[in-house]
Amino acid sequence: MSDVAGSPPPLDPDGVPPPPSSPLASEPEATHALHHGTQATRTYPCTRCGGELVFDIGVQQLTCGHCGDVQELRQAQDAALGPKHDFRQAVAEQGRRAAEAGPQLSGEKEVVCQNCGGHTTFTGTLTATRCPYCATPIQRDDVHDAPSRLPVDGVLPFSVDEKAAKAALEKWVKSRWFAPREFKTYSSAGSFASVYTAYFSYDADTTTRYRGKRGDDYTVTVGSGDNKRTETRTRWRNVSGQVADDFADLTVLANDGLDRGHATALEPWPVDRIRPFSPEYVAGHLCRTYDQDAEACFGEAEQRMEREIESTIRRDIGGDHQRITSKKIDYRNLAFAHLLLPLWLLTVIFDGRPFQVVINGATGEVHGDRPYSKVKIAFAVLVALIVVVAAWLIYRSTGG
Repeated sequence: MSDVAGSPPPLDPDGVPPPPSSPLASEPEATHALHHGTQATRTYPCTRCGGELVFDIGVQQLTCGHCGDVQELRQAQDAALGPKHDFRQAVAEQGRRAAEAGPQLSGEKEVVCQNCGGHTTFTGTLTATRCPYCATPIQRDDVHDAPSRLPVDGVLPFSVDEKAAKAALEKWVKSRWFAPREFKTYSSAGSFASVYTAYFSYDADTTTRYRGKRGDDYTVTVGSGDNKRTETRTRWRNVSGQVADDFADLTVLANDGLDRGHATALEPWPVDRIRPFSPEYVAGHLCRTYDQDAEACFGEAEQRMEREIESTIRRDIGGDHQRITSKKIDYRNLAFAHLLLPLWLLTVIFDGRPFQVVINGATGEVHGDRPYSKVKIAFAVLVALIVVVAAWLIYRSTGG
């Protein structure tokens, strides 16, 4: 987001900015990042002026908000995501890692901005934010490197910039007929931010053996005389069989605090554009690591798989009606990847209550909550009653 200006580094006693690589060692050539060991954080200094680089959605490169210099990502833009992790093996390994020490993510962590000296607080699973005093993008390095946490495998870079996201939001808000007029105004003044949220993506090949019943409808004529009529009846017979369903890139939100229904409605994600993770994509944007791990999130993925498997079984049974009495699912090649997916998040406090609207940062799809205006609803009901009464009076006056 190049419209947010970065700040140059503080001057030394002689009035000269320190070089970008001093006093801290630069990260290896894989990224433009600068590690701050004492704070366990990283920033992205501009090599031209010392300002701060952010991932600019419009140009899909790192841009300095201070001098406007554009620097290419160190990672190839067409790099492909590697193979996913074996689920069962990873869960077993995670159980072993649980006993190891890792960064505390349940509370707050205060760090000192290495650009201006201001204090920034990371709350919960937040791993990337901006300094509230100089807007320097700061990332928590201890979370990136923690052995007890599952590493990030891939990232879907933002492709919907702030201007396009706000246009999609405005269109969505205006289409909410019974939203209070004040909410439509507040939507432009609420908290609006670009956030990389944590997801787990699952693959699985399944084979399911089932037993059930197939019902075929037929008609019979019953009664006689005035009571003669046709009835539809169902003939049932026992069935059994086997079906196969393959699942790929089934994504499950791994963060708390967001409406899961709205998040699911943002699908499908353009998974072909997911790239191997590099923290450079996160520079200048908020980011959260997972609240629920891969094992916990698999429960939701499994439910969604089972619903699809049940639909496949019903199609396999055929007929007019189906009953499934038992099924046994065999999961093979069960694998997952830890991903960061982009959201624009609007949070509005209206009438003392928070309302969230989420926008897919790759497609522009919008879903969210909105309040309802009691006045508008009452007015609509009144208008409807007037129309009904007017139609009845016209009907009576024409001799109906």
